[in-house]
Amino acid sequence: MSLTGHLAELRRRLLISLAFVALGMVLGWLYYEQVFDLLASPYLDAAERLAAEKGRPKPQLTLSTIAGPLVFQLKISFVAGVVMSSPIWLYQLWAFITPGMMNKERKWAVIFIATAVPLFFVGVGLAYWVLSKAIDVLLGFTPDDVINLNELSTYLNFILRMLLVFGVAFELPVFILLLNFAGVVSGARLSKWRRGAIFAIFVFAAVGTPTGDPVTMLLLAIPMWILFEIAVLICRFHDKRKGDLEPDYEQWSDDEASPI
Repeated sequence: MSLTGHLAELRRRLLISLAFVALGMVLGWLYYEQVFDLLASPYLDAAERLAAEKGRPKPQLTLSTIAGPLVFQLKISFVAGVVMSSPIWLYQLWAFITPGMMNKERKWAVIFIATAVPLFFVGVGLAYWVLSKAIDVLLGFTPDDVINLNELSTYLNFILRMLLVFGVAFELPVFILLLNFAGVVSGARLSKWRRGAIFAIFVFAAVGTPTGDPVTMLLLAIPMWILFEIAVLICRFHDKRKGDLEPDYEQWSDDEASPI
C-alpha cells in the first residue's frame, strides 16, 4: 500500500473511532447522574463517615463558577465516551497495525490484548477500593470547626489519575512477558535486576499516586512487586522449556569467542 493509501486508511479509522467516542459521550451525557454517583461516592461516603463519627463539619464538593456544572458534565461525558468506546478504537488501532505484522508478532499482540485489558481493569478496581480508604484517612486530618471544600474538577483529576496509575501499573507483568517471549530479556537477567526493579516499583508508587500517603503507596507497590515476581517465575519457566537459558558470558575471557 502506498503512503497515500496508509494515510487514507489512518484517517478512516480515526473517523470511525471519533464517531464512536462521540456516541459514547452522548450516552455519558444521558447517564451523567449514574456516572457522577459512581465517581463521587468514595468522597461522599468518607465525608458522611467523618461527620457521623467525629462530629466535624461535613466535607463538600463544590463548583466555583457559573459555567462549572456544564464544563464538569462535559468532562464526565467525554471520559465515559472514551471508556465505553475503548473496544472500538482499540480494534481500529489493532486493524491498522496488524497488516504490517508477521504471524508471530500477531500472536504476541493477541496475547497482549487478552491479558492487558483484564489486568488494567483489575488495577482500576483496586484503585477504586483504595480511594475510599485513602480519602477517609486524608479527610481525617481536617481540623475541628473547619469545612473541607474541594472543587469538583480538582477531585475529578485526582480520581482519574488514581485510576489510571493503578491500571497502568498492573500492565507491568504483561510487558515483562512480552520482552521475554520476544527474546529481549531472560528470566535469569530479570532475577539479577530484582533489587533495582523493586526499588523502581516503590519509586513509581510514591511518585504516581496522587495522595502521597504511605498506605496508598504500599497498596500499589506491593501488588506490583508480587506481579513482577510472578512474571519472573513465568519467564524462567519459559526459558527452561525452550532451552533458551542465557549463557554465563563471564566464563569466557575477553579475547575468547563465546557462543552467541
